[in-house]
Amino acid sequence: MTSRNRRIRGGWLQDDTWGAAVGLMDRIRGEFIDILEWTDDSRDTIVWRFPRYDNEIKMGARLVVRESQVAVFVNEGRLADVFPPGTYTLETQNMPVLSTLKGWKFGFHSPFKAEVYFVNTRQFTDFKWGTQNPVILRDPEFGMVRVRAFGAFAARVVDPAALLRELAGTDPQFRTEEVGEYLRQLVVSKLGSALGAANVPLLDLASRQEGIGQQLAGILSEDLASVGIAIPKFVIENISVPPEVEAAIDTRSRMGIAGDLDAYTRFQAADAIATAAANPGGGGEGVGLGVGMALGQRIAQGLTPQAPAPAAPAAAPAAPAAAVPPPLPTAAQWFIAVGGQQQGPYDAGVLAGQVAAGNLTRTTLVWRNGLANWQPAEQVAELAALFADVPPPLPPQ
Repeated sequence: MTSRNRRIRGGWLQDDTWGAAVGLMDRIRGEFIDILEWTDDSRDTIVWRFPRYDNEIKMGARLVVRESQVAVFVNEGRLADVFPPGTYTLETQNMPVLSTLKGWKFGFHSPFKAEVYFVNTRQFTDFKWGTQNPVILRDPEFGMVRVRAFGAFAARVVDPAALLRELAGTDPQFRTEEVGEYLRQLVVSKLGSALGAANVPLLDLASRQEGIGQQLAGILSEDLASVGIAIPKFVIENISVPPEVEAAIDTRSRMGIAGDLDAYTRFQAADAIATAAANPGGGGEGVGLGVGMALGQRIAQGLTPQAPAPAAPAAAPAAPAAAVPPPLPTAAQWFIAVGGQQQGPYDAGVLAGQVAAGNLTRTTLVWRNGLANWQPAEQVAELAALFADVPPPLPPQ
């Protein structure tokens, strides 16, 4: 015998025969699974099937279920036992459903075949949603309004058995992308009814987004209970309206800031005086003087007390009509056309401010009670004094 031979139980076995025997033992050991576990490194896998192939699970094998996992055993297409987080030694005592399905007697220790699914129960927070088409709402202030919205939500598995029956099936690796579109469609379908049921005015939606999101999370969780999924968090990042509605909101905001429009007009006139006075080369002295005089007259009129009309004695006969003084003349109220829009009415003092601001020029159309038609300002004799210090347009080059 050479050194290449080995002694086995009093006999001799060549190296080639020894190697074949070792390989056979490895294959036999590989037919049995001793440890079942799953470490997820994908961040998007919801269900993962343990790759058993044709191997059998050894009775007494160790099952490791980590936190945020659940293990589900399936026997010949039927759901059997469900294991929460923990470490288990697989025996007939802790697999009652599987033992019943297979007809095992107490103390059965032979290997068995079964499919093992690990279900991820942590929150998946990378779901986005958005309204591809606008949602129509009825607002008490703006009437029928089209709104768009977008945001994010989280989903988690709360019933692994229902998820396997209704969605995952026999998929060996069920990912979030396979259920994401279904969840987004469900979100959008519920958004309109949730916004309508909230009965919140359009201008208050921004302050109520969190409450509406919580309401939607509850509604969606109820609808998804049949497939084993819940929505623990729903976030509305933005609710937008069409440009024309935004313009209407901006206009209303400016009106609120302006407050009393007459006071706002007087403020503009006073600001125009200051601007004209700061520009001596542009005829500011004359314009400022004219506007100042007009405003002074208006203030004086407001400060002058009006004498009450004398009351006639009760027994005396009515005074003749000629004895009653006529009412004081009122200042003419003018309207001007700026940018195709009618503005006014303005008195002479305010018109002077409009001249200084550049809104009223010689060619601007004006009208007051008594004029048959709109006329250019330079053709109205009463307004000629406003343009005394304003140069005419330059002749064409």
